[in-house]
Amino acid sequence: MTAIQELKKLSNQLFINGEFRTSVATDGIEAINPATEETIGHMPFTTAAEVEEAIEIANQSQKAWNKVNALARAELMHKIATNMREARGVLGEMLTREMGKPYKETTDEVDWSASAVDYYAEVARHDYGKVVGPAVDNQFHFTLKEPMGVVVIILPFNFPFCLLCWSAAAALATGNAVIVKPSENTALSTLKFMEAFSPLPDGLIQCLPGGGDVGRQLVESTDTHMVAFTGSVPTGQFVARACADQFKPCLIEASGNDPFLVMPSASMEMAARGATFAAYLNCGQVCTSAERFFVHQDIYESFIEKLIFNAKALRIGNGLEKIDVGPMVSAKERERYEKILQRAIDQGANVASGGGRPTALNTGWFVEPTVLTGINPEMDIMNAESFGPSAPICKVSSLDEAIELANKSRFGLGATIYTSDLNEAMHAVNAIETGMVWVNAPLLDNDAGPFGGRKMTGMGRQLGAEGLDTFRHTKLAMIDPGANDQDFWWFPYKDEEAFPDK
Repeated sequence: MTAIQELKKLSNQLFINGEFRTSVATDGIEAINPATEETIGHMPFTTAAEVEEAIEIANQSQKAWNKVNALARAELMHKIATNMREARGVLGEMLTREMGKPYKETTDEVDWSASAVDYYAEVARHDYGKVVGPAVDNQFHFTLKEPMGVVVIILPFNFPFCLLCWSAAAALATGNAVIVKPSENTALSTLKFMEAFSPLPDGLIQCLPGGGDVGRQLVESTDTHMVAFTGSVPTGQFVARACADQFKPCLIEASGNDPFLVMPSASMEMAARGATFAAYLNCGQVCTSAERFFVHQDIYESFIEKLIFNAKALRIGNGLEKIDVGPMVSAKERERYEKILQRAIDQGANVASGGGRPTALNTGWFVEPTVLTGINPEMDIMNAESFGPSAPICKVSSLDEAIELANKSRFGLGATIYTSDLNEAMHAVNAIETGMVWVNAPLLDNDAGPFGGRKMTGMGRQLGAEGLDTFRHTKLAMIDPGANDQDFWWFPYKDEEAFPDK
């Protein structure tokens, strides 16, 4: 079956209890190819009754899964990773057709997803708790790691496979069940992705397409036990508040507004190439995109010249063709981004390159990679996530000024610095207020290292050993095998230990 046929087949479908079924919903939206503007399918809005059914099934499945030993879980998860790799071609094509980014990027995403599943399959076996030194003679004290229960994963459109697996792999490996609420822009591809999880018992992972009402019901349910959310700040705040009402744990990865620092000691060739990738990957629709550039005055002009050259060389077009940058995901997203760009121009920014819609592409939601100069740090574009292909460049006189401006943000996801000076690199790593810092290596991820941010970016971590504990409770157990007296603090208290008589 072709990718086009798969998209049609999955229209109006849900994935519940290990099988696809047609939703009884009467509401939904069309799935549109952002490069061609053709309708490729239809996504239903899962009904409240269907959501409740999925929650009940997830709770039943989780109880059984929690009893499965760690080795058996790992073996099943490795099979899932194998399934992903075997389906990378069709998954990549479907995702490109549904959200627009180049086939190279969508197939890479499948590989990254499989890698995360393999990683957590093994890492979860290594840490089920630990023995702690007892506080009382002849006792045994230790900690246990236990699953949360049913984990809700609410996904964005930009990396639906990867971000699903960063949370789902850790959650499943630690004994949880998972319910996925995909983005409205990538629901059909995410449904197809569910087939890779076929080695799991039915009901352990389910996928419920829909809008905000579906997410709200999943978050507010007293029968879900943890929420992993990636998306906007306002929605992340709603999720956090709703979880707080129940003291329900949540992982929030909201907006980024990442700084990119360039110092005179850096290789200008590599800095410009790194900046091109960091600003324009996935048409700028990446939470860790470089969105604020702070370039030292000594190399300001030469850096801009090289970045403009690189930006103009990027091939824009349909992600299934030989291109570098695809369209934005929707007409609504393009309009939102263009308003941000126009606001920057109104505030005095100069468009050094790009800034419009490609004249050769009359169909599709394309925008040109843009370089903005004449930037000051007070402009709106420097203080909120633009989530589009722009590189606003601010001139600075020193590393300290660059770091001060980098930290002058409500957000704190990632930051990049280009320098060949180790002192500068270490100073930046220690001083920049973000969850991640890349030195001469923008946007890299590592399954073994924690991903997440600070400030209004959110809270919690995915990936690494830290990502396991995001989806686990820690329980302390203390055993006295001899059931001995605890006279040092039990009743009755000794008279000589009472408050002394005057």
